[in-house]
Amino acid sequence: MLRLYDSRLSGNAWKVRILLTQLGLPFERVTLDLAKGATADPAFRAKSRFARVPVLELDDGRTIVESAAIMLYLAEGTRFLPDDRFLRAEVTSWLTFEQADLLRALALPRFYRMRGVADQMASRIADFQEGAYPALAKADAWLSGHDWLVDDRYTIADIGLFGYVSMAHQGGYEMERFRSIAAWLARVKAQPGWVPLVEEADA
Repeated sequence: MLRLYDSRLSGNAWKVRILLTQLGLPFERVTLDLAKGATADPAFRAKSRFARVPVLELDDGRTIVESAAIMLYLAEGTRFLPDDRFLRAEVTSWLTFEQADLLRALALPRFYRMRGVADQMASRIADFQEGAYPALAKADAWLSGHDWLVDDRYTIADIGLFGYVSMAHQGGYEMERFRSIAAWLARVKAQPGWVPLVEEADA
């Protein structure tokens, strides 16, 4: 059985859980306590060269790291990843855009707020927002004319952007600016098999 190493509030791990569930693939979830240094454990380091979650362990013991790589692997040959080479490149471009332009800028202000240090980090949060608001505007502009990010259908591109964009307000972002993103988030949540970040078993 597949084994997913994650943490309770990781948006990157959440993306993978959504895809695994929507694919109907059974998996064992191993939730790590990052606050206690679980990713520094030598046993985990042997599974993740970057010492972070998510990590997908295959039946044969090999592991795949980084959420985009995991989703591309899982989606191969499914409706979540187009067969057409150009459209596959489009999917990859959105996944790359999310990691390069949005991930840290959305995730870290949320983290600072959760830790109660947002006031001390106000200057850094402002720097993140300076770059992230224009990036969010680009996504919003695209979605103003498209229901989905690629090929007018739900793909892992949508799952990839969904995670941290859906939680951006938790980091102080004024997401009411982006009406098309809001409508798209609702469409993603309405997909069969979607799961929330914190499931009942986690609460």
